[in-house]
Amino acid sequence: MADGGQGMMDRADVDRLDLLTVLRLLAEEAPLESYEELLLRADRECSAAERTRLEQAVRLAYVVRASQDRRRQREDALAELVDTARAMARSHDLGELLHVITRRVRRIVNADLACIGLREDDGSLSLHAAEGATSAIVPGTRLEGGPGQQAIAMGAPLWTADYLRDTSLEHCPRTDEFVRAEGIRSLLTVPLIHGDSALGVLFCAARSVRRLTPDEIGLSCSLAALGAVAIERAEWLQEVRNEMSELELDGFRARAALSRLEQLRDAQSRMTGLLLSGADLDTLAQAAADALDSTLQLRDPAGRTMTATADLPDLDDAAVARTSWEAHAQRASVMHGEGTWITPVLAGAENLGFVVLRPATALAGEDQQMLRLATETFALHLLLQRGTAVTQAPVHDALFNELLALPSRGLQQARHLEQRLADIGLDLTEPHVLLAVRPGGGGYGRAIVWASSYAHAHAGLKTVQDGCIMLLLPGTDASATARSVGGELTAMLGHPVTVGAAGPGRGLGDVSRLHGEAVRCLETLTALDAAGSTASLGDLGFMGLLLSEAHDVNAFIDTAIGPVVDYDRKNATDLTETLNAYFATGASPSKAAETLHVHPNTVSRRLERITALLGPEWQRPGRVLDVQLALKMHRMRAVLRLGPPDAAHS
Repeated sequence: MADGGQGMMDRADVDRLDLLTVLRLLAEEAPLESYEELLLRADRECSAAERTRLEQAVRLAYVVRASQDRRRQREDALAELVDTARAMARSHDLGELLHVITRRVRRIVNADLACIGLREDDGSLSLHAAEGATSAIVPGTRLEGGPGQQAIAMGAPLWTADYLRDTSLEHCPRTDEFVRAEGIRSLLTVPLIHGDSALGVLFCAARSVRRLTPDEIGLSCSLAALGAVAIERAEWLQEVRNEMSELELDGFRARAALSRLEQLRDAQSRMTGLLLSGADLDTLAQAAADALDSTLQLRDPAGRTMTATADLPDLDDAAVARTSWEAHAQRASVMHGEGTWITPVLAGAENLGFVVLRPATALAGEDQQMLRLATETFALHLLLQRGTAVTQAPVHDALFNELLALPSRGLQQARHLEQRLADIGLDLTEPHVLLAVRPGGGGYGRAIVWASSYAHAHAGLKTVQDGCIMLLLPGTDASATARSVGGELTAMLGHPVTVGAAGPGRGLGDVSRLHGEAVRCLETLTALDAAGSTASLGDLGFMGLLLSEAHDVNAFIDTAIGPVVDYDRKNATDLTETLNAYFATGASPSKAAETLHVHPNTVSRRLERITALLGPEWQRPGRVLDVQLALKMHRMRAVLRLGPPDAAHS
C-alpha cells in the first residue's frame, strides 16, 4: 500500500510537473518548437491518458498564445494610431499631412501602396500623396467613378481580395488603368468622412490576393476618421493663412497707398504753389513729370507741342491725334499703344489741348489722380494766361488801332508809338504778317478771347474791326501763319474759319498796307465762295498781284516761274523759251519742237524738267494762267532792258 501510494504520488507529481511546464512555456512566451518538444517527450514518458491531457493543455496554450498575439497586435496598432494622431497634429501643411496619413496606413495594414483621393467641386477624386507607387502618378490625376465613388456613396469601407476580377464593384477606365499599371490585386477604399461631408477616399492596396482581417479594416477606418478631421483642420488653417496673407498684402497696399497719397498731397501743394507764383508751363510740366516718374508733353488742340520734358520720337502724330479725339470724347485718359497715356486738358466743354504721358512704371489709381491734377493745373495756367491776355486786350487793341491810323499822324506820334510797342516787347522792324480772320458759324465771342490769348502768347497784337479779328504777328510766311491760326481756331470752335493774310512787312508804315491787303484777300475768298479757307495774296496768283498795293511783279514772277528762270541762268538752258514756244503753239510739244528747231523728244524732256521744277499741277487751268502771265511779264522786262540806249535814259 505504501509502495502503491508512493507510486501514485510520483505519478501525480509528474502530471502536475508537465502541466506546470506548459504554463511555464506560456508565461515565458516560448516559441512553438518548445511545445512540440514537450509533446515528443510526453510520447516517451507518459501514458496515453496523460499525453491526451497534455495535448489538451498545449492546444489551450495555443489559443491563449493566439489571443495574446491578437491583443498585442491591437495594442501595437492602437499605439501606431496614437502616434499617427500626434504626427497629424504636428502637420499643418496639407501636402505633408496627406503623406503622413498614407505612410502610416500603409504600415498599419502592411499594404504595398497607399494614396488619398480628395474630392473636387465637380465630384471627381484627385489623387495625392501616393506611397509605394512604382508608376508615375501625377498629383491631381482625376478619377471619375470607380470604387472610391462607390465607397463615398455607401459611407462605409469597401474592400476586395482581387479587384480586377470582382464584378460587384464599380469600375472606371482611369481607375482600372491605374490598377493595372501598379499590378494591384487586393484593394481597400475607406471614405474620409467628417460630419456630414465626405472629403475624399483613403486607398490601400496589395499586389497579391489578400483578405484583410476585421481588425485591419477597423484600424483603417479609425485612421481615416482621424485623417478626415486633420485634413479638415489643415484646409481650415490653409484658408486662415491665405486670409492672413491677403490681409498682410492689403495692409502693405494700404500703407503704400497712404504713402503715395502723401506724395500726391506734397506734389499738389508744390504745383499749386508754382501756379500761384506765376511759374511757366515748362516748370509745371517738369514738376508733374517728376511726381509721376514719367516723360510728359503738353500739346495744343492742333497737336503742336507747347512744352515737353523730353522727346518721344517713336510717336506717330496722326495716331496721337486720333487717340486725343477719343480722349476728349470720353473726357478721360485713354491708353495709346503700350505704355503711353493721352489725357485731355479741358475747361468745361472747351478743349485746351492734351497731355501725352509715358510713365516709367504702370500707373496706379493714385497716379491717375495725380495725372488728373496735373491736367487741371495746366488748364488753370492756360486760363490764367488767357485772362492776362484778355485783361491787356483793350490796351493792345488801342495800340493796333493807332498803328492802322499812323499814316495820318505826325513823326512825333510815330516815335511815341514805337516806344509803347517796345514796352510790350513788339519790334516792328523785324518781319511781321497781318491776318484778317472771320469766324462765321457762331462762337464769335470765344474766338475773340482765343485770339487775345494767341496774340499774347506769340508777342503780337489783336483788334476787332467790322466783325473781323485782326492779328499782327511776327513772321516771314503769311500763308503758313494763316494755316496755323485757321487750324487752331477751327479746332477750338468746331467749324471752319476764313483767314486772309498779307506780308511780310517791316516798320510801322507797312502795317496799314498789310491791313488793306489782308482784308482784300479775305473779301476775295468770300467772293470766290471759298469761305472756310486760308490764303495770302501770294496764294491767289495774278489776283493777288492785282489786289496788292505794292504790285510786286518780281514776287509774282518768282512764285510762278522762278525755279525755271533760275535753272536757265545756272545751267545755260532754254526751259523758259521752251515754255513760251509751248504756249504759243497751243500747248503742242511737236509744234513747239518745230518752232525751236529741235527734236520733239527734246521738248518732251524739257517739259519733264519743268514739271520737276514747278510741280505736277503747273498745267492745271488755275495755275497755267499764272505761268503764262508770268512768262509775258518776264519777257516784257527783258525787252525793256534790251531796248534802245536813249529809251533807257528817257
